[in-house]
Amino acid sequence: MRRTSAVFWASLAVVLPFILWGAFSPSSLDSAANAARSFVVDRFGWFYLLTATIVLVAVIVLAATRWGRIRLGADADRPEYSTGAWFAMLFSAGMGIGLVFWGVAEPVSHFLTPPTATPESTEAARDALRYSFFHWGLHPWGIYAVLALALAYARFRRGWKATISGALRPVLGDRVDGPLGTAVDTVAVVATVFGVATSLGLGAAQINGGLNSLSDGIAIGSGVQLAIIAVVTVLFLISALSGINRGIKWLSTANVVLAVALFAFVLFTASSGRLVGAFTTTLGSYFAELPTMSLQTGPFDAERSDWINGWTIFYWAWWISWSPFVATFIARISRGRTIREFVIGVLAVPTLVSGLWFSVFGGAGILAEQEGAGLAGQATESQLFALLDTLPGGVIAGIGAMILIVTFFVTSADSATFVLGSLSSRGGQDPARVVSVIWGLVISASAAVLLVSGGLGGVQTASIVAAFPFAIVLLLVLVSLAKGLGQEPRLPRRAPEEAHTPVTATSADGSTANGSASNGATAAPAKAGTAGTS
Repeated sequence: MRRTSAVFWASLAVVLPFILWGAFSPSSLDSAANAARSFVVDRFGWFYLLTATIVLVAVIVLAATRWGRIRLGADADRPEYSTGAWFAMLFSAGMGIGLVFWGVAEPVSHFLTPPTATPESTEAARDALRYSFFHWGLHPWGIYAVLALALAYARFRRGWKATISGALRPVLGDRVDGPLGTAVDTVAVVATVFGVATSLGLGAAQINGGLNSLSDGIAIGSGVQLAIIAVVTVLFLISALSGINRGIKWLSTANVVLAVALFAFVLFTASSGRLVGAFTTTLGSYFAELPTMSLQTGPFDAERSDWINGWTIFYWAWWISWSPFVATFIARISRGRTIREFVIGVLAVPTLVSGLWFSVFGGAGILAEQEGAGLAGQATESQLFALLDTLPGGVIAGIGAMILIVTFFVTSADSATFVLGSLSSRGGQDPARVVSVIWGLVISASAAVLLVSGGLGGVQTASIVAAFPFAIVLLLVLVSLAKGLGQEPRLPRRAPEEAHTPVTATSADGSTANGSASNGATAAPAKAGTAGTS
């Protein structure tokens, strides 16, 4: 515990009273959370929309300019992980449980209650997939990318401390080493706790839905979900204590293999030709309508406004609250990549994969609903399993889906304990094991009280409220990154990048590229073979 910073204790001082409140007075917590959600969404929904759009545009511009050639580290550094392993880890941390949970349920919901079209019409089906693409496409990964880029640049190129406040040094100066920096990192940790707790709550609910579909004797309820959280907590703590190169890396690879297998099963047992056609058609309409969808609030249409608040605003808040976790993890595994390579990898590949996922699972769900499968009559957490039941071999696929959800659950929580520990350790160091265990128990307890106090609505409310202060931090990080990059010497247009000497690029031992000590800020050691974020 000697390595913990003031952020650790300040964050616990915020989160633990919330957990106790939910444990002893769940109805009171639910009422207060709903009031806070209404206030934030009604008055600041536009702020979430603008924030997500601004950071997306900014990160694309950064990659397209001369800054895109800058390497995240010394110019001689090269990526630590293969592209395949890198993608598996960032995708498992970045989406994971959410894709499996919402892959069927969201498009089916939009098909029945579309934002603009007539319900259950052909146009409603198109809207359903297009908005699912929108909610899981470029915007969330743009949020992750800009923060991860700032963190990787600050740590590996400039040698600043590996925390959110460290990335703000260009705009806050030495104040990041004092109470202001502690406040920024505390906001990040609290947002991360509730963002991850939202995902764990969804995961526990869906495992419960899967067990219910396999056995009528297992009811859907908070008691079963609490038991699921307890069991999976033990699993992810074991994984977390085994380290990134074993626990997280192996589980992330297993996640991808299982996800591809489940994807292929649905694609080839449902109407594969129609599902592939749905992807190509929706991809075109997604890009064509992207500017309108990005800034639409429905100010003169109450029904449309409510729809946007319930879906788009929730998602943008969820991604923002997840961003400290996912971005820290992505930054830690991205040393040695150029900014352009990083942005293309973080934006393009996950967006296309998410689009394919929703085209297959959402498209199959809409087709099944059109044929009278009654998926909408099922609980949200059970709709994936209800779809699988309509396909040949669906029971086996359902078991595989449950295993996938559990591994995603474990990977997300495993990564989160590492990141929370890192953010609350001095200088962003790799955390002590006891700190990881404490954060693992805290996020599990948070997920449990959210489910008991407000169900799925409760976990959604927590992420919306927790994201608001961190959205402000996110915009400051963008300004800070641009200011830091502006201090970079111009790279020769055709000379090898290795000829360029970075401002204060640090090597693995924390020294600068020319062998001198870094510029006053101590860089956390980045050991070979280690990494460590939604």
